Amino acid sequence: MKKLLTLVLGVVTSIGGFVEAGSISTAVQAGSEFGFSLLWAIAAATLILAALSEMCGRIAATGKRTLVAGVRERLGFNFQIIPLGAELLIDLLLLTAELGSAAVALKLLTGIAFQWWILPIAAIAMALFWLGSFSVIEDGVGLFGLVTLAFVVAAWRLHPGTEAVATGLVPSLPPHNAIRYAFIAISIVGATISPYLLNFYSSGAIEEGWTARDLWINRTTSLFGMSFGGIVSMGALVTAAVVFGPRHVHVESFEQASAMFAPVFGRQGVTLFAAALAIGCFGAAIEIALNAGYLLAQSFGWTWGVEKPRAKAARFTMAFSLMLAASTVIALSGVDPLRMTMISVALTVVLAPLIVLPLLVLMNDRRYVGAHTNGAVGNGVLAIVSLAAAVMALVVIPLEIMGG
Repeated sequence: MKKLLTLVLGVVTSIGGFVEAGSISTAVQAGSEFGFSLLWAIAAATLILAALSEMCGRIAATGKRTLVAGVRERLGFNFQIIPLGAELLIDLLLLTAELGSAAVALKLLTGIAFQWWILPIAAIAMALFWLGSFSVIEDGVGLFGLVTLAFVVAAWRLHPGTEAVATGLVPSLPPHNAIRYAFIAISIVGATISPYLLNFYSSGAIEEGWTARDLWINRTTSLFGMSFGGIVSMGALVTAAVVFGPRHVHVESFEQASAMFAPVFGRQGVTLFAAALAIGCFGAAIEIALNAGYLLAQSFGWTWGVEKPRAKAARFTMAFSLMLAASTVIALSGVDPLRMTMISVALTVVLAPLIVLPLLVLMNDRRYVGAHTNGAVGNGVLAIVSLAAAVMALVVIPLEIMGG
């Protein structure tokens, strides 16, 4: 029964880190500008994330190592220092964007300028870090994230048409503005396959004490949990396509996006959108800040773990606290959360090859996964993803400069 409860919570709460500023903004922009034609990008990115998460969970359950720890041990610290520095920078930008986006959501609810909400949000997050257990942080915040199912409900009630939605799941040539189309498609991948999700997932598996007997939980959670989040992102795209597409509205702010629920939920639409945005972004902010602590502790061999007394994991605690403090200061400067989100997503794509290629090495080394090494299918997936990641990393910045 306990294992079943762990499985259900894992699947349901996966939505808490998946649906955040990046996934919401890219999905809404894709739907408003290109209709249903980019649904395939969300579907493909979600399946890739599920596969990569399962592999990271397998390393944790069988090798008792996180992704970061495995890379440092197998490839050496000199290799690890490059993705470490890059991921810390991206986490800082993403965390700033999540804090700002959650604050914008509260502005929509209250009318008070978003800068006034950043410090209270950061204070609540810090209190959770210092007083909460891993299960409280992960499961508690994740369960609140179920409010983001409003995107799916809205899409369902707008009756978009089964055939039109199914057509969007098939890759196609851009209907117009090929540069923008390509940039949004790549941005969806970057927003979905964030490095922090992979390392947070493997770190969570260690925190919860997974063993080889829990591999079935890992497979089920990674597949259905990530798919659950992907469906919500698709709901956001479909809703934006139906509401904004016919009016030729290009979404450039979360305030503008908040009108997407009005045709379905009426006067409560803005409130519901703000709640979904606030909770989704707050949940992601929690995971990103903790991931900074995980990254540094696992790279340098420090004691780490949310369940450990703070004094016994002092450097881990200091790392996530400083990351939260630094992002709070940047967010208070008034940077545009949506613009910061899109920049972060583009940089995430650039980093992707340095995350995927080491995973290919680890998943074929029995010292890390025992008898559970990748088969031909798993290695084929990693090879294709590595090649695609390298191509996207080369083109994403030029596409952004050219007008993406």
